Amino acid sequence: MVLHPFRLINPGLEVEYLDVREISLTAISAALYAVLLILLAQISFGPIQLRIADCIIPLAALFGWPWIWGVTLGCFIGNLIGGMMVFGFLNPTDIILGSIANLIAAYTIFRLRDHRLIGCILGSIIIGVIVGGYLWLFVPAPDIGLAYLPVWAAMIISITGSSLIAIAIIGYVLLLTMSRLGISEIARSRK
Repeated sequence: MVLHPFRLINPGLEVEYLDVREISLTAISAALYAVLLILLAQISFGPIQLRIADCIIPLAALFGWPWIWGVTLGCFIGNLIGGMMVFGFLNPTDIILGSIANLIAAYTIFRLRDHRLIGCILGSIIIGVIVGGYLWLFVPAPDIGLAYLPVWAAMIISITGSSLIAIAIIGYVLLLTMSRLGISEIARSRK
């Protein structure tokens, strides 16, 4: 019976324990996501962005819940620090809703792990709709030839497009490569 992502009941002993492997996967994915987001902050924020950090979201298909929680926490930390670096102020909406978008996208990819490309495309759309749905309130609309659309629609299209590049193309290739090389077998989550 699962109580918490890191706390399990040992069926024979009824004792709680922390799974070091899963905590490590969460810490690694959170740190990797946050570092990529912060180091590449100039291209990771704004109406036209390419979040290279999003390329690791599809790895939730291999590593499960620890990776899902990690990219969610990494987004929270990255949006907190990176957003401050780029815009000069904290944006609680981006910090919270961006993290929720990552959580839902990573979970979707995990659930569709037998249909990885579809999962990656849906994850990209989820991030595009959620982030694009609020980002237009804080950042000017992208000038990508969509002036005939409402600002919010242009932002959703822009963010979805960049998410498709990061998640459904680069992230999908990373996921396939790691799967073929068997790298995931070393640290595969039991869930």
